[in-house]
Amino acid sequence: MRVWQGAVVYLNDPFNWTRANGILDLLVQHVTISAVAVLAAMVIAIPIGVLLGHTGRGGGFPVALSNVSRAVPTLALLTLFAVTPIGFGPRATTIALAVFAIPPILTNTYVGFRGVDRDVVEASRAMGLSERQVIVQAELPLAAPLLMTGVRTAAVQVVATATLAALVAGGGLGRIINLGFGQQDYGVVLAGAILVAALAVLTELVLSVASWALSPGEKRLPVLHGRSAPAAGPDHRAVGVAPL
Repeated sequence: MRVWQGAVVYLNDPFNWTRANGILDLLVQHVTISAVAVLAAMVIAIPIGVLLGHTGRGGGFPVALSNVSRAVPTLALLTLFAVTPIGFGPRATTIALAVFAIPPILTNTYVGFRGVDRDVVEASRAMGLSERQVIVQAELPLAAPLLMTGVRTAAVQVVATATLAALVAGGGLGRIINLGFGQQDYGVVLAGAILVAALAVLTELVLSVASWALSPGEKRLPVLHGRSAPAAGPDHRAVGVAPL
């Protein structure tokens, strides 16, 4: 009970929020590190996933990469980057977290594009669309829900894992947890854990709304040469093709 009281006292003290390297400063650091890591992972993983999913080649690569990534401890990766010329600090943390975020985004992007009904792809080509237009106008809207699931999964994992950044001088909310352990004040440790958990839940909610907004629907379907694209069923697969 004292631990919870200590956490409440710490979180209710305005000084802990506004001072230099207080909660607000650490929150900004945490969000910045996480956002940059996820964006970097998206820049790398989404084009590869789109290419593999569109062509149907190298399908085992995303799955194998995802399985291998689960066996690599994130803390070991953080330490590895920290002792290289990259050095301790936010840069090493961001790179390690980006590597950590790539597999779920790559795997879900690939699965999303491979799950698009091939009849939709062939109908789009028959309408005269280039391969780039097929990807953007036909496949991407239908693959968006699974793609966003990968981004959402990666983002929540990164936000939670970014607490380890404090171990390599990377900043973020993990410093509050480290401070609590150093002072043997478990109320402060709990306060830091609550902040990280709240941020992870908020990230999940925001990206869930974004995923819903990008899901195909009657008003969100692409238009192919002036004609509506095939309607999508509950599993985001097309169930028919528009007449030519």
